[in-house]
Amino acid sequence: MMKVLMVNGSPHPNGNTAAALAEMQKVFEAEGVETALLQIGNKAIRGCVACGSCRQKGKCVFDDAVNEAAPIFEAADGLVIGTPVYYASANATVAAFLDRLFFSASFDKTMKVGASVAVARRGGCSATFDELNKYFTISGMPVASSQYWNSVHGLVPGEAAQDAEGLQTMRTLAKNMTFLMKSIALGKEKFGLPKAEEKVATNFIR
Repeated sequence: MMKVLMVNGSPHPNGNTAAALAEMQKVFEAEGVETALLQIGNKAIRGCVACGSCRQKGKCVFDDAVNEAAPIFEAADGLVIGTPVYYASANATVAAFLDRLFFSASFDKTMKVGASVAVARRGGCSATFDELNKYFTISGMPVASSQYWNSVHGLVPGEAAQDAEGLQTMRTLAKNMTFLMKSIALGKEKFGLPKAEEKVATNFIR
């Protein structure tokens, strides 16, 4: 069975970001995809301090939602990150969570499918969408697309339900993500993962 980890970065568990993710979750369940939802937006998650301890410990030195999410992410075929938009960027809690998750979780993320969802009153969705996708593209993760940029609009809880196009975008995103995950699973079974070269790291100061 396909598995997807869904992360709600809003401090409001029942707000508009939750509504956007719920629209995707309904599609995943109809398609036979198992989902795990983590609510992180109302948790105290500090940023990475570049201590390097995760290279020895195999997990982040700060034992919080990041270490909780890592094994779920490792077992999943896809990752959905939902965030409200603050000053045309992701919630700071989301950024701290993703910085530490992607850096400290050393397992191979190649060909896990990523999808980002931005929710705003009005502007900043596309900038936030671009910001979140960078975590996927640095990790060999294909990015699921929809019929529009992955955004939903609403201010007070419940307003997202009025954004018919945004909710349709979420449903299309979930359908496309499911198809992509299943196609990758078939490809891995028949062809295996692309052969990776030995990593080359080039410093600009010598």
